[in-house]
Amino acid sequence: MPKYVGGDIIEITCNHPELGEFRFQAKSNEAFTLDPGGLRSNDDANMVTGSGTMIDQVNRVRWSLEGPVAVDADSGNELENLPALAESSELGTWTITHISGTIWTGRGKVVGDLNADTNAASMTLKVGGSGKLQRL
Repeated sequence: MPKYVGGDIIEITCNHPELGEFRFQAKSNEAFTLDPGGLRSNDDANMVTGSGTMIDQVNRVRWSLEGPVAVDADSGNELENLPALAESSELGTWTITHISGTIWTGRGKVVGDLNADTNAASMTLKVGGSGKLQRL
């Protein structure tokens, strides 16, 4: 029987070749989105010929992870290091551990906005990567 285990992201780490190693704390009981990357067919109902034959437009997409992480204003870990990782042109090796014990890894960097919510002590982290996310 297959098992379907949902739940928390336990750990998010980044090993960057220039900046070092980083650990970010995912918020408990919050949803993350995970896209393993690879090839996708375009979902456009108009991708057909005049006779109705499907035109299959296939494009490559990067892997990504997006969800809320805790922000420690005292240590500055997130407010200092996430912008540094976003600014770097070098990709780090990211490792994501799920509560089920599943671990994914891939090379990528911080993308998108970095807006901290000072009341909730959290921010949305989005990492976009090169190639596909690999399951260990």
